[in-house]
Amino acid sequence: MKINFDEQINRQNTSSVKWDALKNVFGKEDLLPMWVADMDFRPPSAVIDALKERLEHGMFGYTFVPDHASASIQEWVLKRHGWNIDTEWIMYSPGVVPALGMAIQALTEPGDRILVQSPVYTPFFNMVKENNRELVNCPLVLEDDRYNIDFEAFEETVKQDVKMFLLCNPHNPGGRVWSRDELVKIAEICKKHGVLIVSDEIHSDLVMPPHKHVPLASIDPSYGNIAITCTAPSKTFNLAGLQASSMIIPNPDLREKMAALQKQQGFFTLNAFGIIGMEAAYRHGEDWLDELLDYIGGNIALVEQFIEKEMPDVKVMKPDGGYLIWIDCSRLGLSDEEVRDKLINEGSLALEPGTKYGLGGEGFVRMNIACPREMVQEGLNRMKKALTI
Repeated sequence: MKINFDEQINRQNTSSVKWDALKNVFGKEDLLPMWVADMDFRPPSAVIDALKERLEHGMFGYTFVPDHASASIQEWVLKRHGWNIDTEWIMYSPGVVPALGMAIQALTEPGDRILVQSPVYTPFFNMVKENNRELVNCPLVLEDDRYNIDFEAFEETVKQDVKMFLLCNPHNPGGRVWSRDELVKIAEICKKHGVLIVSDEIHSDLVMPPHKHVPLASIDPSYGNIAITCTAPSKTFNLAGLQASSMIIPNPDLREKMAALQKQQGFFTLNAFGIIGMEAAYRHGEDWLDELLDYIGGNIALVEQFIEKEMPDVKVMKPDGGYLIWIDCSRLGLSDEEVRDKLINEGSLALEPGTKYGLGGEGFVRMNIACPREMVQEGLNRMKKALTI
Protein backbone atom coordinates (compact mmCIF):
# COMPACT_ATOMS: atom_id res chain seq x y z
CA MET A 1 0.00 0.00 0.00
CA LYS A 2 1.22 3.46 -0.89
CA ILE A 3 -0.91 6.39 0.24
CA ASN A 4 -0.74 9.69 -1.62
CA PHE A 5 -0.39 12.05 1.32
CA ASP A 6 0.73 14.75 -1.13
CA GLU A 7 -2.81 15.09 -2.47
CA GLN A 8 -4.30 18.50 -1.64
CA ILE A 9 -7.98 18.25 -0.77
CA ASN A 10 -10.20 21.33 -0.76
CA ARG A 11 -11.83 21.45 2.69
CA GLN A 12 -13.41 24.87 2.37
CA ASN A 13 -17.19 25.15 2.72
CA THR A 14 -17.38 21.88 4.69
CA SER A 15 -17.94 23.59 8.08
CA SER A 16 -14.33 22.80 8.87
CA VAL A 17 -13.17 24.63 12.00
CA LYS A 18 -9.64 24.67 10.62
CA TRP A 19 -10.52 26.14 7.22
CA ASP A 20 -13.89 27.85 7.59
CA ALA A 21 -13.58 29.52 11.02
CA LEU A 22 -10.52 31.65 10.21
CA LYS A 23 -12.46 34.93 10.11
CA ASN A 24 -13.94 34.33 13.56
CA VAL A 25 -10.66 33.30 15.17
CA PHE A 26 -8.01 35.34 13.34
CA GLY A 27 -10.01 38.19 11.84
CA LYS A 28 -9.13 37.26 8.25
CA GLU A 29 -10.19 34.54 5.85
CA ASP A 30 -7.30 34.44 3.38
CA LEU A 31 -4.86 32.59 5.64
CA LEU A 32 -3.05 29.28 5.35
CA PRO A 33 -4.49 27.32 8.30
CA MET A 34 -1.91 25.35 10.26
CA TRP A 35 -3.49 25.68 13.68
CA VAL A 36 -6.29 23.29 14.77
CA ALA A 37 -5.00 19.76 15.43
CA ASP A 38 -6.65 17.82 12.67
CA MET A 39 -5.05 16.48 9.50
CA ASP A 40 -5.54 17.45 5.88
CA PHE A 41 -5.44 13.78 4.88
CA ARG A 42 -8.28 11.39 4.11
CA PRO A 43 -8.59 8.53 6.63
CA PRO A 44 -7.89 4.91 5.61
CA SER A 45 -10.01 3.79 2.67
CA ALA A 46 -11.44 0.99 4.84
CA VAL A 47 -13.03 3.63 7.07
CA ILE A 48 -14.63 5.43 4.13
CA ASP A 49 -15.85 2.13 2.67
CA ALA A 50 -17.39 1.08 6.00
CA LEU A 51 -19.16 4.43 6.35
CA LYS A 52 -20.46 4.23 2.77
CA GLU A 53 -21.83 0.75 3.39
CA ARG A 54 -23.60 1.91 6.53
CA LEU A 55 -24.94 4.98 4.72
CA GLU A 56 -26.28 2.93 1.82
CA HIS A 57 -28.12 0.67 4.25
CA GLY A 58 -30.26 3.73 4.85
CA MET A 59 -31.48 3.09 8.39
CA PHE A 60 -30.22 5.31 11.20
CA GLY A 61 -32.17 4.38 14.30
CA TYR A 62 -30.84 4.02 17.84
CA THR A 63 -27.57 2.12 18.06
CA PHE A 64 -25.28 0.73 20.74
CA VAL A 65 -21.56 -0.05 20.77
CA PRO A 66 -21.37 -3.77 19.90
CA ASP A 67 -18.93 -6.13 21.58
CA HIS A 68 -16.84 -6.50 18.43
CA ALA A 69 -16.24 -2.72 18.34
CA SER A 70 -15.05 -2.78 21.95
CA ALA A 71 -12.85 -5.75 21.08
CA SER A 72 -11.23 -3.72 18.29
CA ILE A 73 -10.06 -1.19 20.90
CA GLN A 74 -8.82 -3.98 23.16
CA GLU A 75 -6.85 -5.58 20.32
CA TRP A 76 -5.44 -2.25 19.12
CA VAL A 77 -4.18 -1.22 22.55
CA LEU A 78 -2.53 -4.61 23.05
CA LYS A 79 -0.86 -4.66 19.64
CA ARG A 80 0.31 -1.04 19.51
CA HIS A 81 1.07 -0.42 23.19
CA GLY A 82 1.42 -3.83 24.85
CA TRP A 83 -1.43 -3.22 27.30
CA ASN A 84 -3.81 -6.12 27.88
CA ILE A 85 -7.11 -4.55 28.90
CA ASP A 86 -10.54 -6.01 29.59
CA THR A 87 -13.39 -4.78 27.40
CA GLU A 88 -15.39 -4.20 30.61
CA TRP A 89 -12.96 -1.39 31.42
CA ILE A 90 -14.00 0.59 28.33
CA MET A 91 -16.49 3.43 28.54
CA TYR A 92 -17.36 5.92 25.83
CA SER A 93 -17.71 9.65 25.29
CA PRO A 94 -18.06 11.99 22.28
CA GLY A 95 -14.44 13.11 22.70
CA VAL A 96 -11.52 13.40 25.07
CA VAL A 97 -12.49 16.91 26.21
CA PRO A 98 -16.00 15.74 27.24
CA ALA A 99 -14.28 12.82 28.98
CA LEU A 100 -12.17 15.25 30.99
CA GLY A 101 -15.33 17.08 31.99
CA MET A 102 -17.06 13.83 32.95
CA ALA A 103 -14.16 12.71 35.12
CA ILE A 104 -13.98 16.07 36.88
CA GLN A 105 -17.74 16.10 37.55
CA ALA A 106 -17.99 12.46 38.61
CA LEU A 107 -14.85 12.11 40.73
CA THR A 108 -14.32 15.53 42.35
CA GLU A 109 -16.42 18.13 44.11
CA PRO A 110 -16.85 21.87 43.42
CA GLY A 111 -13.90 23.70 44.91
CA ASP A 112 -11.56 20.70 44.75
CA ARG A 113 -8.01 21.38 43.60
CA ILE A 114 -7.02 19.91 40.22
CA LEU A 115 -3.43 19.96 39.00
CA VAL A 116 -2.13 20.70 35.50
CA GLN A 117 1.36 21.31 34.11
CA SER A 118 1.58 24.25 31.74
CA PRO A 119 2.12 24.89 28.96
CA VAL A 120 -0.56 22.37 28.09
CA TYR A 121 -3.63 21.74 25.93
CA THR A 122 -6.03 24.61 26.57
CA PRO A 123 -9.16 22.58 27.55
CA PHE A 124 -7.25 21.32 30.60
CA PHE A 125 -7.64 24.80 32.06
CA ASN A 126 -11.15 25.32 30.74
CA MET A 127 -12.61 22.07 32.04
CA VAL A 128 -11.31 22.73 35.55
CA LYS A 129 -12.57 26.31 35.68
CA GLU A 130 -15.92 25.70 33.96
CA ASN A 131 -16.70 22.99 36.50
CA ASN A 132 -15.97 25.29 39.44
CA ARG A 133 -12.84 23.48 40.58
CA GLU A 134 -9.65 25.22 41.65
CA LEU A 135 -6.91 25.15 39.03
CA VAL A 136 -3.44 24.36 40.40
CA ASN A 137 -0.40 24.67 38.14
CA CYS A 138 3.06 23.14 38.47
CA PRO A 139 4.74 24.31 35.24
CA LEU A 140 7.03 22.11 33.20
CA VAL A 141 10.70 23.01 33.13
CA LEU A 142 12.29 23.96 29.81
CA GLU A 143 15.82 22.56 29.61
CA ASP A 144 17.89 22.37 26.41
CA ASP A 145 14.82 22.98 24.24
CA ARG A 146 12.95 20.09 25.89
CA TYR A 147 10.36 19.90 28.65
CA ASN A 148 11.01 18.05 31.88
CA ILE A 149 9.18 17.65 35.18
CA ASP A 150 10.54 19.04 38.44
CA PHE A 151 9.44 16.10 40.59
CA GLU A 152 10.31 17.79 43.86
CA ALA A 153 8.05 20.71 42.97
CA PHE A 154 5.45 18.29 41.62
CA GLU A 155 5.19 16.40 44.90
CA GLU A 156 5.15 19.58 46.95
CA THR A 157 2.22 20.78 44.86
CA VAL A 158 0.39 17.45 45.02
CA LYS A 159 0.65 17.48 48.82
CA GLN A 160 -1.40 20.69 48.95
CA ASP A 161 -4.75 18.88 48.96
CA VAL A 162 -4.80 18.15 45.22
CA LYS A 163 -7.58 15.68 44.30
CA MET A 164 -6.86 15.04 40.60
CA PHE A 165 -4.00 15.42 38.14
CA LEU A 166 -4.58 15.92 34.41
CA LEU A 167 -1.69 14.33 32.49
CA CYS A 168 -1.01 14.97 28.81
CA ASN A 169 0.96 12.08 27.28
CA PRO A 170 2.20 12.55 24.59
CA HIS A 171 2.40 16.17 25.57
CA ASN A 172 0.53 18.84 23.64
CA PRO A 173 1.98 21.27 22.59
CA GLY A 174 5.58 20.21 23.29
CA GLY A 175 5.47 16.70 21.83
CA ARG A 176 7.19 15.04 24.79
CA VAL A 177 6.54 11.33 25.17
CA TRP A 178 7.01 10.78 28.88
CA SER A 179 9.34 7.88 29.65
CA ARG A 180 8.39 4.86 31.73
CA ASP A 181 10.59 6.11 34.57
CA GLU A 182 8.92 9.53 34.52
CA LEU A 183 5.47 7.95 34.52
CA VAL A 184 6.39 5.74 37.47
CA LYS A 185 7.48 8.81 39.44
CA ILE A 186 4.22 10.59 38.59
CA ALA A 187 2.10 7.58 39.53
CA GLU A 188 3.96 6.85 42.77
CA ILE A 189 3.58 10.44 43.96
CA CYS A 190 -0.12 10.50 43.09
CA LYS A 191 -0.73 7.10 44.68
CA LYS A 192 1.10 8.14 47.85
CA HIS A 193 -1.08 11.22 48.26
CA GLY A 194 -4.40 9.80 47.10
CA VAL A 195 -4.60 11.73 43.84
CA LEU A 196 -6.54 10.46 40.83
CA ILE A 197 -4.90 10.68 37.39
CA VAL A 198 -6.77 11.44 34.19
CA SER A 199 -4.34 10.69 31.37
CA ASP A 200 -5.06 12.24 27.97
CA GLU A 201 -3.34 9.82 25.57
CA ILE A 202 -5.07 10.90 22.37
CA HIS A 203 -1.74 11.34 20.52
CA SER A 204 -0.38 7.98 21.69
CA ASP A 205 -0.54 6.28 18.28
CA LEU A 206 1.51 9.05 16.66
CA VAL A 207 4.84 8.46 18.40
CA MET A 208 7.99 8.75 16.32
CA PRO A 209 10.70 6.06 16.49
CA PRO A 210 12.72 5.35 18.55
CA HIS A 211 10.32 6.72 21.16
CA LYS A 212 7.61 4.45 22.53
CA HIS A 213 4.36 5.35 24.21
CA VAL A 214 3.70 3.69 27.56
CA PRO A 215 0.15 3.96 28.92
CA LEU A 216 0.60 5.01 32.54
CA ALA A 217 -2.10 2.64 33.77
CA SER A 218 -0.39 -0.32 32.09
CA ILE A 219 2.78 -0.13 34.19
CA ASP A 220 1.32 -1.51 37.41
CA PRO A 221 -2.20 -2.56 38.51
CA SER A 222 -2.03 -0.09 41.38
CA TYR A 223 -1.57 2.72 38.85
CA GLY A 224 -4.54 1.52 36.85
CA ASN A 225 -6.55 1.64 40.06
CA ILE A 226 -6.15 5.43 40.28
CA ALA A 227 -6.17 6.26 36.57
CA ILE A 228 -8.58 7.00 33.75
CA THR A 229 -6.98 6.71 30.32
CA CYS A 230 -8.58 8.80 27.58
CA THR A 231 -7.98 7.90 23.96
CA ALA A 232 -9.66 8.05 20.56
CA PRO A 233 -9.12 7.32 16.87
CA SER A 234 -9.65 11.01 16.08
CA LYS A 235 -6.04 12.23 15.98
CA THR A 236 -4.65 8.91 14.73
CA PHE A 237 -6.96 8.55 11.73
CA ASN A 238 -8.36 12.10 11.33
CA LEU A 239 -11.85 11.20 12.55
CA ALA A 240 -12.55 14.03 15.00
CA GLY A 241 -15.85 14.89 13.32
CA LEU A 242 -17.21 11.39 14.03
CA GLN A 243 -17.07 12.12 17.78
CA ALA A 244 -16.04 8.75 19.14
CA SER A 245 -13.74 8.43 22.14
CA SER A 246 -13.01 5.81 24.78
CA MET A 247 -12.10 5.88 28.45
CA ILE A 248 -10.21 2.90 29.84
CA ILE A 249 -11.01 2.56 33.56
CA PRO A 250 -9.77 -0.59 35.34
CA ASN A 251 -11.19 0.44 38.74
CA PRO A 252 -14.87 -0.68 38.97
CA ASP A 253 -15.69 1.95 41.60
CA LEU A 254 -14.49 4.73 39.29
CA ARG A 255 -16.46 3.20 36.42
CA GLU A 256 -19.59 3.10 38.55
CA LYS A 257 -19.26 6.79 39.40
CA MET A 258 -18.65 7.66 35.75
CA ALA A 259 -21.67 5.59 34.69
CA ALA A 260 -23.85 7.36 37.26
CA LEU A 261 -22.81 10.74 35.87
CA GLN A 262 -23.51 9.66 32.29
CA LYS A 263 -27.02 8.62 33.37
CA GLN A 264 -27.53 12.05 34.91
CA GLN A 265 -26.39 13.67 31.67
CA GLY A 266 -28.57 11.43 29.55
CA PHE A 267 -25.55 10.15 27.62
CA PHE A 268 -26.60 6.95 25.91
CA THR A 269 -24.06 5.85 23.32
CA LEU A 270 -21.86 6.97 20.43
CA ASN A 271 -23.43 7.91 17.12
CA ALA A 272 -23.75 5.22 14.45
CA PHE A 273 -21.04 6.59 12.19
CA GLY A 274 -18.64 7.10 15.06
CA ILE A 275 -18.97 3.45 16.04
CA ILE A 276 -18.51 2.23 12.46
CA GLY A 277 -15.56 4.51 11.72
CA MET A 278 -13.80 3.75 14.99
CA GLU A 279 -13.93 -0.01 14.52
CA ALA A 280 -12.93 0.12 10.85
CA ALA A 281 -9.93 2.31 11.70
CA TYR A 282 -8.70 0.09 14.50
CA ARG A 283 -9.22 -3.11 12.51
CA HIS A 284 -7.92 -2.01 9.12
CA GLY A 285 -5.90 1.19 9.57
CA GLU A 286 -2.53 -0.03 10.82
CA ASP A 287 -0.69 -0.05 7.48
CA TRP A 288 -2.10 3.40 6.69
CA LEU A 289 -0.87 4.66 10.05
CA ASP A 290 2.63 3.31 9.53
CA GLU A 291 2.85 5.16 6.21
CA LEU A 292 1.45 8.29 7.82
CA LEU A 293 4.14 8.23 10.51
CA ASP A 294 6.85 8.02 7.84
CA TYR A 295 5.32 10.98 6.01
CA ILE A 296 4.95 13.11 9.13
CA GLY A 297 8.54 12.27 10.03
CA GLY A 298 9.57 13.76 6.69
CA ASN A 299 7.53 16.88 7.39
CA ILE A 300 9.17 17.27 10.80
CA ALA A 301 12.61 16.99 9.18
CA LEU A 302 11.65 19.63 6.61
CA VAL A 303 10.61 22.06 9.35
CA GLU A 304 13.79 21.47 11.33
CA GLN A 305 16.08 21.91 8.33
CA PHE A 306 14.29 24.97 6.98
CA ILE A 307 14.20 26.86 10.26
CA GLU A 308 17.79 25.99 11.13
CA LYS A 309 18.97 27.30 7.76
CA GLU A 310 16.58 30.16 7.04
CA MET A 311 15.55 31.38 10.50
CA PRO A 312 18.47 30.76 12.87
CA ASP A 313 16.98 32.92 15.64
CA VAL A 314 13.96 30.61 15.83
CA LYS A 315 14.17 27.24 17.58
CA VAL A 316 12.16 24.08 16.98
CA MET A 317 11.27 21.68 19.78
CA LYS A 318 11.43 18.37 17.91
CA PRO A 319 8.41 16.28 18.93
CA ASP A 320 8.81 12.74 20.23
CA GLY A 321 5.25 12.20 19.11
CA GLY A 322 2.37 13.92 17.36
CA TYR A 323 2.23 16.25 14.38
CA LEU A 324 2.38 19.55 16.27
CA ILE A 325 5.59 21.59 16.19
CA TRP A 326 6.29 23.90 19.15
CA ILE A 327 8.37 26.79 17.84
CA ASP A 328 10.30 29.21 20.04
CA CYS A 329 10.26 32.76 18.66
CA SER A 330 11.44 34.44 21.85
CA ARG A 331 14.88 35.32 20.45
CA LEU A 332 13.33 37.56 17.80
CA GLY A 333 12.78 40.39 20.27
CA LEU A 334 9.07 40.59 19.43
CA SER A 335 6.11 40.48 21.78
CA ASP A 336 3.56 37.67 21.43
CA GLU A 337 1.09 40.14 19.96
CA GLU A 338 3.67 41.35 17.43
CA VAL A 339 4.43 37.77 16.38
CA ARG A 340 0.73 37.05 15.95
CA ASP A 341 0.16 40.26 13.99
CA LYS A 342 3.07 39.61 11.64
CA LEU A 343 2.07 36.01 10.98
CA ILE A 344 -1.50 37.02 10.15
CA ASN A 345 -0.98 40.29 8.30
CA GLU A 346 2.43 39.83 6.69
CA GLY A 347 2.60 36.05 6.31
CA SER A 348 -1.12 35.25 5.85
CA LEU A 349 -0.48 32.29 8.14
CA ALA A 350 -2.68 30.99 10.96
CA LEU A 351 -0.73 29.40 13.83
CA GLU A 352 -1.71 28.84 17.45
CA PRO A 353 -0.23 31.43 19.83
CA GLY A 354 1.80 29.93 22.66
CA THR A 355 0.09 32.08 25.27
CA LYS A 356 -3.03 29.99 24.71
CA TYR A 357 -1.31 27.11 26.54
CA GLY A 358 -0.71 28.94 29.79
CA LEU A 359 2.36 29.93 31.76
CA GLY A 360 5.51 29.00 29.84
CA GLY A 361 3.88 29.37 26.44
CA GLU A 362 5.09 32.93 26.01
CA GLY A 363 7.28 33.39 22.95
CA PHE A 364 6.07 30.19 21.26
CA VAL A 365 3.75 29.34 18.39
CA ARG A 366 2.32 25.92 17.48
CA MET A 367 2.34 24.68 13.90
CA ASN A 368 0.30 21.70 12.67
CA ILE A 369 2.32 19.90 9.96
CA ALA A 370 -0.16 17.06 9.28
CA CYS A 371 -0.76 18.26 5.74
CA PRO A 372 0.76 17.76 2.28
CA ARG A 373 4.48 18.58 2.16
CA GLU A 374 3.92 21.36 -0.36
CA MET A 375 1.64 23.05 2.18
CA VAL A 376 4.25 22.67 4.93
CA GLN A 377 6.82 24.30 2.65
CA GLU A 378 4.42 27.14 1.87
CA GLY A 379 3.76 27.65 5.58
CA LEU A 380 7.48 27.84 6.28
CA ASN A 381 7.97 30.35 3.47
CA ARG A 382 5.19 32.49 4.92
CA MET A 383 6.66 32.26 8.39
CA LYS A 384 10.03 33.38 7.12
CA LYS A 385 8.45 36.30 5.27
CA ALA A 386 6.53 37.38 8.38
CA LEU A 387 9.24 36.95 11.01
CA THR A 388 12.42 37.90 9.22
CA ILE A 389 13.46 41.10 10.96
